[in-house]
Amino acid sequence: MCMRRCVVGLTFCTCYLASYLTNKYVLSVLKFTYPTLFQGWQTLIGGLLLHVSWKLGWAEINSSSRSDVLTWLPASVLFVCIIYAGSRALSRLAIPVFLTLHNVAEVIICGHQKCFQKEKTSPAKICSALFLLAAAGCLPFNDSQFDPDGYFWAVIHLFCVGAYKILQKSQKPNALSDIDQQYLNYLFSVVLLAFASHPTGDLLSVLDFPFLYFYRFHGSWCASGFLGFFLMVSTVKLKSLMTPGQCAAWIFFAKVITAGLSILLFDTILTRATVGCLLVGGLGEALLVFSERKGS
Repeated sequence: MCMRRCVVGLTFCTCYLASYLTNKYVLSVLKFTYPTLFQGWQTLIGGLLLHVSWKLGWAEINSSSRSDVLTWLPASVLFVCIIYAGSRALSRLAIPVFLTLHNVAEVIICGHQKCFQKEKTSPAKICSALFLLAAAGCLPFNDSQFDPDGYFWAVIHLFCVGAYKILQKSQKPNALSDIDQQYLNYLFSVVLLAFASHPTGDLLSVLDFPFLYFYRFHGSWCASGFLGFFLMVSTVKLKSLMTPGQCAAWIFFAKVITAGLSILLFDTILTRATVGCLLVGGLGEALLVFSERKGS
């Protein structure tokens, strides 16, 4: 069982790393900044692969009631906002910066649990939230590659992630499985992003994309869709086999590896102040992992 968990954890880390690096390459190096098309492609591939897996008996998708689907609809809207804003932010920000800002979503969840659900919060979790907030708050003033649009979309992204996770936790037990939720997210995203591609101008602007007929674009474009699906599957498997504390540890490990390798592979300028902010953010997430493991 321990070996199986290690294999699942390492598979998740590999998919996480490959997915982020591929997306960053397409968005920042090739500069394919048409998020309705890019995310529409990824969700289309994810939905098709999940549907095929269901038909072949590799995944279980339950027939949900109309009320369950309608209840989940606001979460699907937030999912579209998450991937759209995340794509816009990642195209302009370095991966370590993006991940540090992304982690602030945990502060929103912690605040909601403390203020609205009146849950008891451990000192480690409170310290974690403070460190995450401090790191994200100081980053804009110490980022030598500061991009206001990138930070703007990152803030929208993190608020949507926080709201999505709060809605996810508020669902009735056994109403929708993780796979059911993701299947609905894929279906809704494909439809909404397809309709949004024309008003946003992406559908016509993509014809001017300089690498549209290059094999390196085709390869990375296709890889992004499949890697996104494999990341989703490995995440669901990780959550089903491990405790929340173990999941948090593997996610933290994947983020550290991804952030570290991205610095070597992409044009990233790090000053001492920036590194300090990133380390404070890393310490905050490490404390979050500690509090999750202690709680479980």
